[in-house]
Amino acid sequence: MSAAPTKPTVSEREARQVAEAARQQEWRKPSFAKELFLGRFRLDLIHPHPMPTDEAAQRGEEFLAKLRDFVETKVDGALIERESRIPDDVINGLKELGAFGMKIDTKYGGLGLGQVYYNKALALAGSASPAIGVLLSAHQSIGVPQPLKLFGTPEQKERFLPRCARTDISAFLLTEPDVGSDPARLATSAVPDGDDYILDGVKLWTTNGVVADLLVVMARVPKSEGHKGGITAFVVETNSPGITVENRNAFMGLRGIENGVTRFHQVRVPAANRIGPEGAGLKIALTTLNTGRLSLPASCVAAGKWCLKIAREWSAAREQWGKPIAHHEAVGSKISFIAATTFALEAVTDLASQMADEDRNDIRIEGALAKLYASEMAWLIADELVQIRGGRGFETAESLRARGERAVPAEQVLRDLRINRIFEGSTEIMHLLIAREAVDAHLSVAGDLIDPEKSLQDKAKAGANAGVFYAKWLPKLVAGQGQLPYTFGEFKREVDLSAHLRYVERTSRKLARSTFYGMSRWQGRMETKQGFLGRIVDIGAELFAMSAACVRAEHLRSRGEHGREAYQLADAFCRQSRLRIEELFGRLWSNTDDLDRKVVKGVMSGTYEWLEQGIVDPSDDGAPWIADATPGPSARENVHRPIR
Repeated sequence: MSAAPTKPTVSEREARQVAEAARQQEWRKPSFAKELFLGRFRLDLIHPHPMPTDEAAQRGEEFLAKLRDFVETKVDGALIERESRIPDDVINGLKELGAFGMKIDTKYGGLGLGQVYYNKALALAGSASPAIGVLLSAHQSIGVPQPLKLFGTPEQKERFLPRCARTDISAFLLTEPDVGSDPARLATSAVPDGDDYILDGVKLWTTNGVVADLLVVMARVPKSEGHKGGITAFVVETNSPGITVENRNAFMGLRGIENGVTRFHQVRVPAANRIGPEGAGLKIALTTLNTGRLSLPASCVAAGKWCLKIAREWSAAREQWGKPIAHHEAVGSKISFIAATTFALEAVTDLASQMADEDRNDIRIEGALAKLYASEMAWLIADELVQIRGGRGFETAESLRARGERAVPAEQVLRDLRINRIFEGSTEIMHLLIAREAVDAHLSVAGDLIDPEKSLQDKAKAGANAGVFYAKWLPKLVAGQGQLPYTFGEFKREVDLSAHLRYVERTSRKLARSTFYGMSRWQGRMETKQGFLGRIVDIGAELFAMSAACVRAEHLRSRGEHGREAYQLADAFCRQSRLRIEELFGRLWSNTDDLDRKVVKGVMSGTYEWLEQGIVDPSDDGAPWIADATPGPSARENVHRPIR
């Protein structure tokens, strides 16, 4: 029998060690973004723009045509929003269409689409209803298909992938009521028992969990004789005895998603359902997310395109002071931002997706940057649309329809997009994750110098290695192609994008120098300077987006597809981006970070508690901040509802 799991107590250092052990250590393939953070602008890694094969494009376009017909004729986004549920017949229709097997190989009954067309399909479906985009994405990007594709055995693929392609819905279960981005404290246990494991624990925010047939569950295997132990991944049948979906959660946006709380009590899982070896669960999860995160930018691109369409149509119809509001500079600047940024988001998403399909490059940083940048910028786009729409932007679509106006769900898009800054790694966590990868070259040669547990001998060796590395690297940050006036001349047309690429090259070297200065200044305390690291990452994200926008513009021009207009949009985006970059550089060294820490100490010690007087708190009902997740049998009704 299994022992009741106990919640691990870990120090900050232990938590970091768990996260470090889970990350992919080697760089076997080139990375455009990694080089960018090191001050090396490798345009050759992304230009000419990579393209899908003719066969992949034909298969993808054929499916998109079928999917478009389906969502236009069978999906009522307003109904899903109103009833907070995707109708079963819509889900079954998507199954029949093959939408649940888009990324699954054809030999397992899937469509075999690459990341590019998978993302285009998610964007199309998500534009009809964001809840459908999340349903399909959670199933394929992080649910059972993707980790099995990367780490599953042939037998596991034969057993589960045909089901996932046509009939079964899957979900991914990592988060717990008291465990978010700190997996070292994971409490759900998987205790070996003969040829099985016994699962006990509670998982929170299980997207698709309410309707799922198969689950990917992360659980901690205790170390014992014959068992390495550690956080481990399992495929679990949702109808197994002891599994209870205790609650269907509701949110400010994405009201149609099937997200719940799932309890495991003495759930028996065959060892044959374990994905990879014991202790490899976090590595599997992080590797899965390297490409899995790209589905989220796809939804952001869809939102940007819709916001642009509404902004254009509304701003032409609405007049103020004798002319359409689009011709007033205060509104026009917002429309320009929406158009230019949507172009850049699509450029980033398509480029990173095609790089994932080609598999020539390591895209762990590119995928993370795409997620981070798209989630932040799409939120700003939607906010600007609400402002352009004025009072109508704050009014619900149902209310607009009821009084005879076009039912534009601008406020819903704002609500739906808000979670993207939290999903699959919050912006704050993404800053730290990307920063860790960005400084990997430095830590690999000089990390022992700032590690308090390393011996003097280790530090001396690290010092020698660092000396060799920096003697070669630092001089290369002084000058480069960005200072030569005719570099990147193939990007100089009627609109000149070559100047922007020269700016990217110069600025990437400046970014690398700034990172080095920060490491020299703070050394072992660098990891605590989260404000500095976040700004470093944000600058890198802007540079990546500028590069992608320019490359996409030239790609479209070379194919005769709106090249002149693409150059104009890329130019506008790059000019807007450069203003943001210069502000971020200024805030690297001139900011309120130290003062903010003092204020936080005052807030948390109660020094400013007087500032909270004069209100009532409607949330203060005596309930705990975090629900009890003590393992044991469920006392609640099972709200799991498989869709057949």
